[in-house]
Amino acid sequence: MAIRHFALVALVALTLGACEEDRYRGSARHYIPIPSATYTLMSEKGMSKDQPILIRSYKKESELEVWKKRGDGKYALLKTFPMCRWSGQLGPKVREGDRMSPEGFYAITPAQMNPNSSYYVSFNMGYPNAYDRSYGRTGSNLMVHGACSSAGCYSMTDDQIGEIYALVREAQNAGQKAVQMQALPFRMTPENLAKHRLDPNIAFWKNLKEGTDYFEVAKDEPAVGVNGGRYVFNGGSGGDVAVAQKRRDDDAQVAALVAKGTPAIKLVYDDGDQHPSFKSTLIASGSDSLNRSVSWASRDVGVSRPDALTIGPRVVVLDDKGKAKATIRADSADNDAVLAAVAAAAAEPAAKPEPAKPAVAEPKPVASAATQVAKVSPGAGQQAPVAASLAAAPAPAPQAAEDNRPFYQRALGFVPLIGGSSQAAAPAEDAAPVASVVPAAPTSVRAPLPPRRSDSLRTTQLDQPAAAYSSQTAIR
Repeated sequence: MAIRHFALVALVALTLGACEEDRYRGSARHYIPIPSATYTLMSEKGMSKDQPILIRSYKKESELEVWKKRGDGKYALLKTFPMCRWSGQLGPKVREGDRMSPEGFYAITPAQMNPNSSYYVSFNMGYPNAYDRSYGRTGSNLMVHGACSSAGCYSMTDDQIGEIYALVREAQNAGQKAVQMQALPFRMTPENLAKHRLDPNIAFWKNLKEGTDYFEVAKDEPAVGVNGGRYVFNGGSGGDVAVAQKRRDDDAQVAALVAKGTPAIKLVYDDGDQHPSFKSTLIASGSDSLNRSVSWASRDVGVSRPDALTIGPRVVVLDDKGKAKATIRADSADNDAVLAAVAAAAAEPAAKPEPAKPAVAEPKPVASAATQVAKVSPGAGQQAPVAASLAAAPAPAPQAAEDNRPFYQRALGFVPLIGGSSQAAAPAEDAAPVASVVPAAPTSVRAPLPPRRSDSLRTTQLDQPAAAYSSQTAIR
């Protein structure tokens, strides 16, 4: 009897071990359980696993929130997850391969759930949606997945995506046809809106804010449509008094912040960002250590572009017309770090004007060799000053109508000029001394350099996109 009992226990243990192993293989990953700690948290907040959920993501803050309905029908925040990786810049995705993570309102249906992902488990955001298609935007396989790697996706740790996936699955199993995902550039606070007020994407972001305002006031997801190249919420009625009041209050706060001197900026990332909690690990232990700790179940792809994560974005300070007037590197995208960078740029002393250069005299014509003949007294060993110009050179003595010297003496008189010899022929007793020809000394006047051609220089604008990388086409 004891042997039979032991055999039964062993069989159960093997079966449970096999189930535990299979949980992380193939489609069996679809049944990853919600962690017990999250069940406890839901109970404390008056929620259950079957109630609808809503997802919000923020690029600048590198965070993803899961909201869940309570028993009173209102959404409340369940958990905030630090994001391990997003790529590109703030702003919407436009085309395949631009590495931009989408921004907008997306719907996640059961058909978009992917338990066979190379990055543990994942779900497709549904990009391009109707809004994106109205602008002809392209791209595919834009996911929320595991691993700390992104080429246009929102990347969580494997543990995080397993939990988020399970929460979405349970809500869908209970009847939620589509989970709304609000993918945002940053939290729509007056502070962020004031700083980014002159960004080229501000009109698009204000349109997104119309939907987020409704959600934050009503604590219910807005009905999303597209009309005239804009998102339209709740049929475009715009009749909610509380939402309209929130918008007026936010606009007034933005105006007050601008009046106080809040700078208008644009953030330019080397390639996206990650939450500071992961960045500290990356800097302290390296990308291999971070990769091992966050992506234990994903295909080993490593941390994407770790070199772009160890430094903060460039902060471009804009003038009233939206043109760049200063650029400085911030320690991070955190509001305080950005403002500190702007303050440091403003505190830098203005560049000192270069001292006026003395006027350069136009180079005078160089005297010919014949006019630079130094008069040397017989037996003198030093050179007389060289004439600086034709006008200053002494006039040569008039040539005698007829030179009675023998031919060989007259010919040898030109030897220093044409042959460079230092030995002058002995003059005849009745002849005047022959002048020695001295090479012209270099003048101290330098001709001005020709102006440098500006069209030969290559410049790079800060707002040019980073080098395009092909989107990952593997199953995510």
